[in-house]
Amino acid sequence: MRRALPKQPCVYLLASAPNGVLYVGVTSDLPGRVSVHKRDLRDGFTKRFVVHRLVYYEMHETMEAAIRRETQIKKWKRAWKVRLIEQMNPEWRDLFDETWGAVEVGPADRERLRE
Repeated sequence: MRRALPKQPCVYLLASAPNGVLYVGVTSDLPGRVSVHKRDLRDGFTKRFVVHRLVYYEMHETMEAAIRRETQIKKWKRAWKVRLIEQMNPEWRDLFDETWGAVEVGPADRERLRE
């Protein structure tokens, strides 16, 4: 299931592969930002280490809240980040559909939406 996301503050995690290199970021335009990462339009960590797979995201009401959460997650141990990803996306699927430029609802969210 794809979902057109309105611009909203968001924390996201990218991975190079399942259990690979992780990147934590914040944006107000998740589809646009992931597209930039995937096309390597900016030099930096994700381009250097080929970190393009969207494996986790969470929306926030304000950018300030999203930045606080990003800062918190960046300080976490890797095992905690992996656990967070696997709660939403146990198969480490890429949640970004490049064909449509849309973010897929994570597997954990699909169950909630059915209820």
